[in-house]
Amino acid sequence: MNDAEKVILQLSNISKSFSGHQVLKNIDLDVKAGEVHVLLGENGAGKSTLIKIMTGAYTKDEGQILWQGQKVDINGPSDAMNIGIGTIYQELNLIPELSVYENMFLGREMKHQGLVPFLNRKEMKKKALECLQLLGQDINPDSKISSLGIGKQQLVEIAKALTMNAKLIIMDEPTASLSASEVEQLLKTVEQLRDRGIAIVYISHKLEELKRIGDRITILRDGAKIQTLPVKETSTDKMIQLMVGRDLDEKYPKELFTRGQEGLRVENLRLKGSSKEISFTAYQGEILGFSGLVGAGRTEVARGIFGVDPIESGRIFVFGQEVRIKSPKDAIKAGLAFITEDRKSEGLVLDQNLEFNMSLASLAQFTKGLFIQPNEMKKKATDYINELQVRPGNIQKHARKLSGGNQQKVVIAKWLATNAKIFIFDEPTRGIDVGAKVEVYRLINSLVQNGAVVIIISSELPEILGICDRVLVMNEGEISANLKREEADQEKIMVAATGGE
Repeated sequence: MNDAEKVILQLSNISKSFSGHQVLKNIDLDVKAGEVHVLLGENGAGKSTLIKIMTGAYTKDEGQILWQGQKVDINGPSDAMNIGIGTIYQELNLIPELSVYENMFLGREMKHQGLVPFLNRKEMKKKALECLQLLGQDINPDSKISSLGIGKQQLVEIAKALTMNAKLIIMDEPTASLSASEVEQLLKTVEQLRDRGIAIVYISHKLEELKRIGDRITILRDGAKIQTLPVKETSTDKMIQLMVGRDLDEKYPKELFTRGQEGLRVENLRLKGSSKEISFTAYQGEILGFSGLVGAGRTEVARGIFGVDPIESGRIFVFGQEVRIKSPKDAIKAGLAFITEDRKSEGLVLDQNLEFNMSLASLAQFTKGLFIQPNEMKKKATDYINELQVRPGNIQKHARKLSGGNQQKVVIAKWLATNAKIFIFDEPTRGIDVGAKVEVYRLINSLVQNGAVVIIISSELPEILGICDRVLVMNEGEISANLKREEADQEKIMVAATGGE
């Protein structure tokens, strides 16, 4: 079979506009059977809009779609499923209280033939088990989805696509919430699917993943296709340059400052239900990193310090003064800010505007008596939008409409408005593109320059090594290493994270 015969999906001159703003401009794309075709671009480049046109969530304004050489119209998700396109989104589309097999056949239930058709549960379980076993999984089709970890749920979504006889599977940031072992399992599954002749459209900001499993890469920028290239022949630096339209001399623009006074000191902190104690100190003039495997207790420590989760014992000092933190309100009063890992559900109210979101943690500043002063709120929000270069810069825009990088800027602005002096970032760049990551790192540098104490929790070792001055490694609820920037490397961190000497 020649290359032309292998093309399963072909998009020609696809354009799409919203409210007069063109978000896709004459996009050409072809996807072949048995290949992993990577879509890469900054947030806002048009990737999500393009896949929504492929899956029928949006309809194109102009252009043509060919499926296996025949012109098709995809006017809804059922059209896409019927021709053989399956999609696995970053936010999984599963119902927790239903079983695995019920989720896999939801809306497409198999029924017995007869005067009174009723559900053929035996056949659905059999087919579900076959598709799970094709992926090398021993998941029980009767198990509730809520009993499975995120990695297993992701594999159920892929098996679900196989029950539809999908010939093309679109994966949107599939590894964003997975542990290292779950990522490895998913990537092996993608390779298996490719080897069986299934086409994969793969979206991720993790360039190491793309280099491992990608065959071809199409790069989008500002709604336009820049280039399609073989992955193996394209360096990561070249990918970044094409994606952002400029060279990024430094992926981690690190600035070095003189270590200042002690900012946060934690002594013998013991979380409720734990027998382990944590002690550490963070200083002005440095970025303190927390590294370790998923489940090591990094986020739990941050939540305990911030008063989200109860602590059994321990003392917390802020700039030398002991503080008692029983709730996030106490933490905010003490000058702490916590930029959580899940900005969409914990950091923002997505269906409220930027002015509202930026004022959430500091409403007391804008209140006189019983009344809120809207003009003061508006001025403060406008100042932060300009200072942090939030795009689009309309304070009435809903947070949901912003890219991941700009959403993160809004969360940072929310905490800047509290006049915080200690910032704890949990996975600060998860799910945002390379260009936006650099902007977040520069914001963090400016916080340190202005006297703030910054703590970063990250699962990405290059990020920890690139941006931090000192690294605390956690293993099973304890700090297993305290490494200076000049002595830290991936091997030492991983040894400490896995309990080695």
